[in-house]
Amino acid sequence: MPAIEVQTVVDDPNVPTERELVHWAESACREAPGVTGSAELTVRVVGAQESRELNFKFRNVDRATNVLAFPFEDPPGIETDILGDVVICAPVVAQEAADQHKPLHAHWAHMVVHGVLHLLGYEHENEGDAEAMESLEDDILHTLGFPGPYLADHG
Repeated sequence: MPAIEVQTVVDDPNVPTERELVHWAESACREAPGVTGSAELTVRVVGAQESRELNFKFRNVDRATNVLAFPFEDPPGIETDILGDVVICAPVVAQEAADQHKPLHAHWAHMVVHGVLHLLGYEHENEGDAEAMESLEDDILHTLGFPGPYLADHG
């Protein structure tokens, strides 16, 4: 399985354990063709300020967001197994779970899986891509024992 580094820079008792975050990220990697055991990625759990700064710097959106994915681009002529970084904002995830009446742990798992899939090239910019990504997320989360995150959207 890939090497997964977890960085938690917020003091929040509701943040899942490093072991859980790694397990969820590994589960997402298992679904992707071509991911090798030497692949590397980072999951960073942050507060609202860091999320807002990153979202503004890289997406020109001046607010904190649930998850950001930064796929690594190999330098020309060099191939690495670095997938990139997933940055998850703990307070936004908690607020969304409450607002959407979802179990907090399930929403955390979804954000990890969602971010890792972005590192692996999945997108949701158009309806076809969104359906494919959401279906894969539902499948992965089901194997982890969580309900599909989009069930309410499809009801």
